[in-house]
Amino acid sequence: MLEMVDLNKKLQAKEFKKNMPDLEHRVSDLQRECRDKGIATILVFEGLEASGKGTCINRLMRPLDPRGFKVHPIHPPTEVEKMWPFLIRFWKLLPARGRLSIFDRSWYRVLGQRVRKEVSKSECARAYEEILAFERQQVDDGAVIVKFWLHIGKKEQEKRFRAYEKVKAMAWKVGKDEWKQHRQYDTYIKAADEMLEKTNTASAPWVIVEGHDRQYAVNKIYEVLIATWESALKAAEAKGKKAARPEAAARSAHTITVLSKLDLTQKLPRKKYTEEIAKLKDRIRLLEYEIYRRRIPVVICYEGCDAAGKGGNIKRLTENLDPRGYEVVPIAAPTREELDHHYLWRFAGCIPKAGHFTIFDRTWYGRVMVERIEGFCSRDAWQRAYREINEFEEHLTGFGAVIVKFWLHIDQDEQLRRFKERQKIAWKKWKLTDEDWRNREKWPRYEIAINDMLLKCSTSYAPWTIIEANDKYFARVKALKTVIKAIEKRL
Repeated sequence: MLEMVDLNKKLQAKEFKKNMPDLEHRVSDLQRECRDKGIATILVFEGLEASGKGTCINRLMRPLDPRGFKVHPIHPPTEVEKMWPFLIRFWKLLPARGRLSIFDRSWYRVLGQRVRKEVSKSECARAYEEILAFERQQVDDGAVIVKFWLHIGKKEQEKRFRAYEKVKAMAWKVGKDEWKQHRQYDTYIKAADEMLEKTNTASAPWVIVEGHDRQYAVNKIYEVLIATWESALKAAEAKGKKAARPEAAARSAHTITVLSKLDLTQKLPRKKYTEEIAKLKDRIRLLEYEIYRRRIPVVICYEGCDAAGKGGNIKRLTENLDPRGYEVVPIAAPTREELDHHYLWRFAGCIPKAGHFTIFDRTWYGRVMVERIEGFCSRDAWQRAYREINEFEEHLTGFGAVIVKFWLHIDQDEQLRRFKERQKIAWKKWKLTDEDWRNREKWPRYEIAINDMLLKCSTSYAPWTIIEANDKYFARVKALKTVIKAIEKRL
């Protein structure tokens, strides 16, 4: 593919100067329109060394409102960044709705790793699959992605390297690594061809920019960005703002399968509970040190009915742990900043680094439960969330993370008893809200959503464990045993 690119394309200086004012004004106008429409834009600049990425980014920035964009120069991951799955640091850099993120290098650094044989061919293929899922998730959420590959020939690269070396202020740009890449030019081009072929999609396309003539390259980038933004604005206009609607009335009861089969009568006598919980707490503490030594991240997800005992369960799990090795993340309604991003964005920032625990009190599964039931997102959004969540969790486990997911379930009678108990006890009153009472009226609809979630998002790499939680002692012991078993299996 790249061998067939015509690198002789040029744009005369006179024509370039004539074109740029109109292009710059149009880009400036479109940036404001995209801001007003809440369209996030992601521009990726990739290419061989000395291909002109910095020059093109700098020229593109001139007409843009600096309050609306940010440039992210991406370097090889630090030792600290290596302690997270590789896409997590890019999740954190994604633009809010209406803003623009420009990546000088990006998640495609896997290309260089492939050439340097730091990853195998199968690992590289898996990385591309994860990248495709990552990009699709952003586009489905309304973002615009354009990926530019700036291309130059081998002789041109050498010519630019020589020119840099002659200028003291620019000599730092060329070192042993750059010359090594030059010697491996053909290998890089072959690997780049494979990358472009595997990751070029209609929704996140690669645009090859002929980079020998910088004026031609800049002009082309402007034209592509203008066309992309104009198309996105037309699509947004055609789509309009469709108000999300609350989930329709529940389907008939015979569709309920997973939860209806639970035996919620299981109990554990207090004496046996006291003996077992003490042993389990000692074991989980030893495992905490072992996962730290082995640098294994552990993600524990708690979901459940209101008053199912998540807080008490989490307390027993953590009270004997070293507090330096874990974090409990309580998830409430999203903030304005969080709503301006993909719903997974706020969770990506809380994923534990290798060797640590993160315990989520409620999770990303709110997308397919409360947001679905209450109409906080569209039907299309929560339906595609099953796939997005599975992809997100697969990326974590592919890095080596242990994921344990609990659904704590109680019946309606037990929930009512606990609600009334909270009303009577002063130090428990804060736990009961008007929303808890309203949710009881929606029990049938929530039960259907829960069953869908359990069936569609229980995978071999991140299975759901249903905890029969009418008896708190039984629930706490089962949860601890499940976490211990999952970690021991990983070890």
